[in-house]
Amino acid sequence: MDIAGELRRALGGAATVIDDPAILPAYSRDQSQLATNGEPACVLIAKSTAEVSKAVTFANQHQIPVIARGAGSGLSGGANATSGSIIISLEKMQQIISIDTKNLIARVEPGVINANLDQEVAKLGLAYLPDPASREWSTIGGNVATNAGGMCCVKYGVTANHIRALTVVIGDGSIIQVGHAVKKAVTHLDLLHLFVGSEGTLGIVTEITVALTPRPKPPVTLIATFPDISTAATCIPELVALRPSMLEIMDQTTLEAVESWKPMGFAKVGAVIILQSDEDPEICERAAAIATKSGALDASFSDDPRDSADLIQVRKLAYPALERRGVALLDDVCVPISAIAQLVIKVREIAEKESLLIGIFGHGGDGNMHPTIVYDHGDSAAAARAQRAFLAIIEAAQSLGGTASGEHGIGSIKVGAAKSESDPKLLELQRSIKAIFDPNGIFNPGKKLP
Repeated sequence: MDIAGELRRALGGAATVIDDPAILPAYSRDQSQLATNGEPACVLIAKSTAEVSKAVTFANQHQIPVIARGAGSGLSGGANATSGSIIISLEKMQQIISIDTKNLIARVEPGVINANLDQEVAKLGLAYLPDPASREWSTIGGNVATNAGGMCCVKYGVTANHIRALTVVIGDGSIIQVGHAVKKAVTHLDLLHLFVGSEGTLGIVTEITVALTPRPKPPVTLIATFPDISTAATCIPELVALRPSMLEIMDQTTLEAVESWKPMGFAKVGAVIILQSDEDPEICERAAAIATKSGALDASFSDDPRDSADLIQVRKLAYPALERRGVALLDDVCVPISAIAQLVIKVREIAEKESLLIGIFGHGGDGNMHPTIVYDHGDSAAAARAQRAFLAIIEAAQSLGGTASGEHGIGSIKVGAAKSESDPKLLELQRSIKAIFDPNGIFNPGKKLP
């Protein structure tokens, strides 16, 4: 079957369907270092909900796998192609449909870039708060697919906390609306949050209603240095009680990587905690006292926006700095905040056992940590050790009462890990739910659901 040709006929001449072998690889995978992918039959550059609906109807009739794709910034293989599949790219559905300043909501298409939406509503004194590290290029649709987090989560929560309603195309091509634009609604079962974080396995989101908020005040930023990350981690539960708007932690390995690239004065520091408050400057005073009592070498804070930008930069450089040292395999586990110090010890043991460089940093305020394994390009033996370490870190987090993924999703690389922490009855229920929305199993096969 000529899938591309038949899809063009089904959609009509205005559809953009790509089957050029030179272009298809660019749409075949996300940024995951571990995930495999096949070659899609074609890519549809979708322009509307109606077009997505027609494409899904066609695919369902012929039982062709369908993978939805945003910016391709994912880190778990969630947007990777299955051989012979149709990729539905939502990157050109970039319209901010409306901004309602009275009801504090906005309607957007899934291809809208996270930061672009926030910049637009900032002109009106409002904010779209979710702030994944990839916010400058990741899409709102992709954020919904993985229930993306970010540095604001300690106070403002994940993407799901800011989504009011969705338009979704389900497996037979039907278009449904879930959720409500209003702030409170209990009329229906909460199908909205069933789709948020489902990674394209239940349907394709084509419109999103998000909640906005009055723009917070410029934050006061504290940075505290410690002799080591274990010491730093011990004060996190007490700092969280202050209700900061950000609470990040970084270890010496990560700081050294940053220093070797962009020196910022952290060459001999064992760890840092960065805390922000967008409410009360006294929070940073109290945080400094807590950090000092817990063994900090130094703790200082500033309400100057330029200082805040400089201090936050060291955290934003964490992953790209490690990536400059080789292949960077970013893990994404979440543990209780009281167990961060124990996770650090276990990660260090794994690094020593596998003879690998592992930088540890992440969202200390909610326990979502990103141990990042670094090894030389082209070193197959190191790559094998890195894969073992990646899985061992997940197992370590699970042993501490944590989970395999806090914000990047399961995709294809953590399906086994998801299964290992799931009750068999829960897995059965999840598969049954998928069968309702996607009876022929065309959406993102092999992803998310064990």
